[in-house]
Amino acid sequence: MYAISLGDDGAELRPLEVWHAEEFLAHLDRGREFIGQFIPFGSQATDVDSAKATLQRYADLRAADSASYHGIWLDGKLVGGVLTLNFDAERGNCEVGCWLEPAATGRGLITRAMRILIDWAVEERGIHRVEWHAASGNQPSIAVARRLGMTRDGVLRQNHLHHGVRHDTEVWSVLAPEWRAARARSGQNDH
Repeated sequence: MYAISLGDDGAELRPLEVWHAEEFLAHLDRGREFIGQFIPFGSQATDVDSAKATLQRYADLRAADSASYHGIWLDGKLVGGVLTLNFDAERGNCEVGCWLEPAATGRGLITRAMRILIDWAVEERGIHRVEWHAASGNQPSIAVARRLGMTRDGVLRQNHLHHGVRHDTEVWSVLAPEWRAARARSGQNDH
């Protein structure tokens, strides 16, 4: 079991596992409308059994080495998370994503957690290309991609139907050499 500090504000990155189903459901219920503005994340988790099924699906994907969930806890309360999906270590590609309830926004939690996740993907798993997909209207998500030093590769016009509206999806990415260079620069700035 791991718990990685995200700073001195009591935030931690931890595994999000099946036994967290009740806490996961309560978290989703607090943020469902906000989280679901641009993506259907958690929409199938509407009771404890379906929350367990959602977490079990990701546990199975993690066991297959193709995806993973990691929760963000703030002062002991689950408030969001980061994830990998379309994880393909053999080809060196993955996609990352996130979610956060509204009460936890504006603290840099996603950026801090994502730095840890991308470091792990690049340095531990040998991922070469990390992608970030965000609806063009989701400015907070796009701001995180920018803070992470990602480059906008392009826009998939009206490719995502959500709540009866077609959204453009922006595809951002960072390559392992770019990630390492940016991390080295930020390390130099810390001294």
